[in-house]
Amino acid sequence: MAYMASAPPGSPRQTGPAKFPPGQEKSGSSCQGFLKSKVKADLLFGKLFSFDVPVLMWDEHFTPMTWSSLRDRNVPYGWHSLPYSVLSSTLKLMNDSANSWLFDARPPGNCVRCAVVGNGGILNGSRQGKAIDDHDFVFRLNGAVIRGFEEDVGTKTSFYGFTVNTMKNSLKAYKEDGFIKIPQSEDLRYIFIPSDLRDYLMLKSAILGISVPEGHDEGDRPSKYFGPQASAKKFKLLHPDFLTYIRSRFLTSRRMKSKYGHLYMPSTGALMLMTALHTCDQVSAYGFITDNYEHFSDHYYERVKKPLFFYANHDLLLEAKLWKGLHQHGIMKLYQR
Repeated sequence: MAYMASAPPGSPRQTGPAKFPPGQEKSGSSCQGFLKSKVKADLLFGKLFSFDVPVLMWDEHFTPMTWSSLRDRNVPYGWHSLPYSVLSSTLKLMNDSANSWLFDARPPGNCVRCAVVGNGGILNGSRQGKAIDDHDFVFRLNGAVIRGFEEDVGTKTSFYGFTVNTMKNSLKAYKEDGFIKIPQSEDLRYIFIPSDLRDYLMLKSAILGISVPEGHDEGDRPSKYFGPQASAKKFKLLHPDFLTYIRSRFLTSRRMKSKYGHLYMPSTGALMLMTALHTCDQVSAYGFITDNYEHFSDHYYERVKKPLFFYANHDLLLEAKLWKGLHQHGIMKLYQR
């Protein structure tokens, strides 16, 4: 696999996000900073990781400098063709202090242990539910079916990651498999991946508590997805510079040079896993593609085995090499069987 060590175009000038509210950045845990120190000591990945890249975007990032940097880059890596008025009005609503940090509170023991749960068939019959729930924070994404699979995938959800497109497609495609609504709870936080204009419009409407006023999702009510009391603090927004950095440093695919290159972006699962790898002290990945993916169904909740289908907009085999490499270098744990 060819990892890129050069800086991504338009490298971010902002500093990395705070993980916790002010006053909670305390030391003392033997595990605190474990992943970061492991990365820095690694000859390969030490050159690729940059913990100064901003993972999240909030209102303070909407500056003339940021606009100038991002307006010529296509989504999801920038804002080309996106109306300034929509971006401005949306990001100004991301003004709760909680929008600038990922975790609301530091867990007991001062060690941030995260599980990122993909939807791969490898989890069917895995009995990994308890191990997943034993983590401090659990990331889920897209068609995250839980009911009936608790023993395999657990029940805890701290973060749910998606684009509006993947969320809605999952609700349609996996309805018969039990995915009838996205996870909701008072403590759950939603991570928007800004892949298109509709993500900014949905986010804005969700914070304001109104129907989407225009575009592809016009008239849709965000409250049916995120609940009626979804204030600004429930939402996190990945920074376009973070998406650029992930693609340029870790997941530069040959597909980018094909006729479908304009469609390529890392998968939702990849972006959630990379988010965890840049914010947590320990990371375990469950339900992600492994070398023997052909032994398992596409998703863990399918009643009849379906082969994993490779779409042009992702490069899952490239992602598989990355997860394997990170596991072999001891930077994260990849569940395999």
